[in-house]
Amino acid sequence: MSNWVEVMGYFAMGLAAFSFTFRNLVSLRKVNIFAAVIFIIYGILIHAWPIVGLNMFILCLNAYELYRYFHKEKISSIATS
Repeated sequence: MSNWVEVMGYFAMGLAAFSFTFRNLVSLRKVNIFAAVIFIIYGILIHAWPIVGLNMFILCLNAYELYRYFHKEKISSIATS
């Protein structure tokens, strides 16, 4: 395995851990999405499919929550109309 691939894995790990220091949930989710993308690439490169699967789930979950957050005003205005 190339050394840069291992560095990529450590970078993704550090970024994911760092994302949990944010108080703002939007920032946390955005940074965590970025970490998940790096982990997915890393998992593909080392053929670690559980890492790929878990981080695809994390990516989808965070993307869905961001979608809900940014569209809640539209949804609530439609519901009250």
